[in-house]
Amino acid sequence: MSNILEVNKVVKQYGDYTALNEVSLNVPKGSIYGLLGPNGAGKTSLIRIINQITLPDSGEIILDGELLDPKHVQYIGYMPEERGLYKTMKVGEQCLYLAQLKGLTKAEAKKELEYWFTRLEIQGWWNKKIQELSKGMAQKIQFVVTVLHKPKLLILDEPFSGFDPVNANLIKDEIMALNRQGTSVIFSTHRMESVEEMCDHIALIHKSNKLIEGKLTDVKKQYRTNDYEVGILTDNAEGLMHDLSQKFTLSQTDFKSLNDELKLQINLGTSSSNELLHTLVQRGQVTHFMEKIPSVNDIFIQTVS
Repeated sequence: MSNILEVNKVVKQYGDYTALNEVSLNVPKGSIYGLLGPNGAGKTSLIRIINQITLPDSGEIILDGELLDPKHVQYIGYMPEERGLYKTMKVGEQCLYLAQLKGLTKAEAKKELEYWFTRLEIQGWWNKKIQELSKGMAQKIQFVVTVLHKPKLLILDEPFSGFDPVNANLIKDEIMALNRQGTSVIFSTHRMESVEEMCDHIALIHKSNKLIEGKLTDVKKQYRTNDYEVGILTDNAEGLMHDLSQKFTLSQTDFKSLNDELKLQINLGTSSSNELLHTLVQRGQVTHFMEKIPSVNDIFIQTVS
């Protein structure tokens, strides 16, 4: 898979403070790429460089095989966390203006806006001023002006901020639909459940350095702990516990009232899951057997801590 974006050893300093320390990233074409990190990690500095708001002190950015250039602004859609709409302008007037800045003609912009206003059911907002809209309503307008020029690369910084659950789900569906149509997405958020649901690749930046990058499934494999959750019905819990303790580490045990099911958390150590299952079935009826795969939230906390 080729990359829509390559960040090569980018350095950014503000006086004596280093915001990015030779950071390199590869964003595959067609991916939804989670850009993660705690506050102050350097994510915003990197996003500003990609959008040519600021320049790196060293390093380079490659967009779709070409060294990043001012002409590439029309290929990128950027929705910042701090929204940038003019509060006293009317919605329709502002959308047309911003669309033309992205290279669309007025006729093209009207056609795309008609599509998006209908799709998001906001046709009645055309003559409203931004200051008359709620935060969530303004967010919808910000999303529309971010995507209506059909960018190759969509950069979303906390895109669900300000949305109620219904509208957050609506915008999520639109992001996924754009991705299926070929748009590559960089998705920066602190909502780890959204990363789990949407992203196929992630990178984690901490204290100006990249610590993790790769396919989400591969990253999770790297952080596997060999812990399993097990449920078993047995009439000899003492014998089962003795057998298990000979080969495995029991990190938690709990009896559930329903049918006296024994619920266990077990670390395999150097043993295999087949060995664990074999031991269990000899002592009772297995009702639940699942590896505990670390979540993105688990990985995030473990890495930055």
